[in-house]
Amino acid sequence: MAAARTWRSRAAARGGSVRMRGRRRRDHGREASGAERGPGGERRPAVAGRGRARKSLERERNLLMTKADNYEKELSVLRKENRQNAALAVAVGLLIALIYACWTM
Repeated sequence: MAAARTWRSRAAARGGSVRMRGRRRRDHGREASGAERGPGGERRPAVAGRGRARKSLERERNLLMTKADNYEKELSVLRKENRQNAALAVAVGLLIALIYACWTM
């Protein structure tokens, strides 16, 4: 079935490079630069950048948690104020009803 060739086989037949999804090519033959080598001259894994990214994400997480706590405190204050306003509205309504009842008797 020569007609059912996939794009990978067609690319390989043309001499083009084939990169599969989600996989990275590794260059095993090149030398590691000074930044990629550890103190003893051995090759260091590529996790050095992950530490900074992790710290940045942790800082952002802490900032968001602080904002969420502040919003929760503000929400509880607003709920308390809402309850007070509702109680005041009920009291005023009862007072008006009492005055109306006394006036019409």
